[in-house]
Amino acid sequence: MNTSIVKISPGFEEIMPKDYQDLVKNGPYGKGLGIDDLGTFKELIEEHPLCAGCGLALSQRLILASLPAPEDTVIVGTTGCSSLSFAQVAIQNIHSIFGNQNAVATGLKRALKIRFPEKTKDVVVMSGDGGTADIGLGMVMHSWFRGEKFTTIMFDNEAYANTGGQESGMSQKGAVLNMAPLGKKFPKLSLPEIARDAGCAYAAVVTPAKPKRLGKMVEYAVLIARRIGPTYIQIYCPCPTNYKFKSSETLKIAKEKEKDGSYPTREYFSPEADEFIKKLEGSGK
Repeated sequence: MNTSIVKISPGFEEIMPKDYQDLVKNGPYGKGLGIDDLGTFKELIEEHPLCAGCGLALSQRLILASLPAPEDTVIVGTTGCSSLSFAQVAIQNIHSIFGNQNAVATGLKRALKIRFPEKTKDVVVMSGDGGTADIGLGMVMHSWFRGEKFTTIMFDNEAYANTGGQESGMSQKGAVLNMAPLGKKFPKLSLPEIARDAGCAYAAVVTPAKPKRLGKMVEYAVLIARRIGPTYIQIYCPCPTNYKFKSSETLKIAKEKEKDGSYPTREYFSPEADEFIKKLEGSGK
């Protein structure tokens, strides 16, 4: 995208909302800014309607600050807590029917390739565990099988948090939720390993308690998807509303999950992706 598209037309400067004026003057478009620069630029999301202490909201903020080219990125979302915040995101985005996000992203990525053959256009799917690992699992996996070149990011709060706290395939075994009073009966799905075996060139697991690691994973995922094939990131997003902990304890909960081994940070690179990243970092770009 030509960044001039976000500029304010002459004569309208004074009547545009201050937030928009700030975005044009101080936003990250075309500047290559990242997590290390937070606090120095107008962010792509600030106010949002998500719950206090929401791990998803923090994770989304970190993702948006880590995109290699937000001005040339389209987000594809689906029904869930994350979809409530997309109206506040200053990046082009599409809301799909529940679970259809990877099918929509497939068509979008192919269309952008035809429409802009000489330009790089990134497509990034952002959806919850229900939309990714349950209702949308078939379309998610088939986009991986086909080798579609876009990134899928799961906000894993281990529940259907937007609709009352039902268990999901990503809930831990034994988890007791508002609508799962007897506890979940089967283990959490191993989706990162499934992604690796289904053809993803890169798969990673992280929590927002490691913001710089999360940012680097987002960068890797988008860059690898451009050149090689599908990529997947799974982010643990503690949910204080449905798991009944204080909103101030979100990062504490994430760190505890890492420490006790129930949500370890990890990465998988295909040989081609590993070689690509080593060359990229060796070049200093």
